[in-house]
Amino acid sequence: MEAEAGIDESIRYAFQNHMESLNTAPGWWKEFKTDALESYLKLPMPRRNDENWRFANRNNLDLGKYHFDQQNLSANHQSLIDRSDFATSQSGAYVFADNQTVLANKAPKELRDQGVIWATLGEAIAEHSDLLKDYFMKQSIDLGSEKFAHLHSAFVSSGVLLYIPKGVEIEAPFCAYNWSTSDSGTMYPHTLVIAEENAKASIVEAHLSDGEHPAFSCGVTHLFAGVGSQLNYTLIQNLNEKTLGFQINSNIAGKDSVVNMNSIILGCGHYRSETHGQIKGSGAHVDMRSMALADADQEIDQRTLQTHSAPHTTSNLLFKNALKENSKTIFSGLIKVDDVAQQTDAYQTNRNLLLSKTAEANSLPGLEIEANDVKCSHGATTSEIQDEEIFYMLARGIPKDAAQELIVYGFFEEILENIEDETLSNRTRELIRRKFRSETN
Repeated sequence: MEAEAGIDESIRYAFQNHMESLNTAPGWWKEFKTDALESYLKLPMPRRNDENWRFANRNNLDLGKYHFDQQNLSANHQSLIDRSDFATSQSGAYVFADNQTVLANKAPKELRDQGVIWATLGEAIAEHSDLLKDYFMKQSIDLGSEKFAHLHSAFVSSGVLLYIPKGVEIEAPFCAYNWSTSDSGTMYPHTLVIAEENAKASIVEAHLSDGEHPAFSCGVTHLFAGVGSQLNYTLIQNLNEKTLGFQINSNIAGKDSVVNMNSIILGCGHYRSETHGQIKGSGAHVDMRSMALADADQEIDQRTLQTHSAPHTTSNLLFKNALKENSKTIFSGLIKVDDVAQQTDAYQTNRNLLLSKTAEANSLPGLEIEANDVKCSHGATTSEIQDEEIFYMLARGIPKDAAQELIVYGFFEEILENIEDETLSNRTRELIRRKFRSETN
């Protein structure tokens, strides 16, 4: 308890310094942040009997080793910019290093003339305060990381706002790159996407490390899909394995909208991901896919919720994990169907591939259905590579290590084929290959 009190005092002091940098910010933003800090301080750290933290290692959540004051930027900005090239073409791109903007590629004039807003969080607070006030952190956080969501709200200073007006369709993705460069530093990536009626857009978000220093990342992504809109979102998380990471994702899908969310999880020593798909309009569809490749002593903790609150809606969830060495994964997913959500069609699948005898995969799928005319199913499988598969490749001259690698690539392909951008897809495959071969990132 004394240690936690000391950490809280350190955080409170850093927060005072943070607030002093917000002299020109609107009053509601300062009040919002102050309330968030108090909520963070009041909530306890996760406890042993918290169901939302079942199977999770809570001993890795010590925040006392991290610096919450603004860090000094790495001088090697150009190197970060040069490596922030995950898409074939970009409608706009921001590169952040330790919460500060090092590159700003605005949306083209023709998109801005149509009312598209692609702005940093700081720009949004100054120029689009009313819009931000209506949407920022308005989705409920209810999968266990409420305390860390409040910490994010208290300290967040960088991030992106993407607003797509009614009827505007954009093919090339918008990209946000978030780099950790400081030893024991903290960062708070934030992505807010608002698509109005019949709008269409794609966004790519990357969380990356420059070096092997310890760090803390606490990110939030919220997607709002209006009537008939389509949003495609891809997250690449490749932070180093000395990083403690949280990522809280959610979306609201309006009538006849489509939301596709892809997550590629490679990094962090301890990583907690929460995803809440809220299917609120009839005819809406939400697709949530994730792959994680874990090695060494990594713990990847994934919690999901698919909430159907309107009739004639569909959702599909597919989470795949491959585990090497002493790594551990946790998947806990729930499909919830409200009594008004008749003719819901929802699926949830978790598949785990064990690549060592000491890896551990935990699965907790569940259903909570109040309607009587639905089609819902869930399933979880955990298996090892079969000897027959290895023998087949050995007989064709493929070495054992290469055979295992090819099997893992095939295992993940069902996720990767959902990434439409060719450069992004190829870059993702290369990151997987480098990690599998334990090459330096």
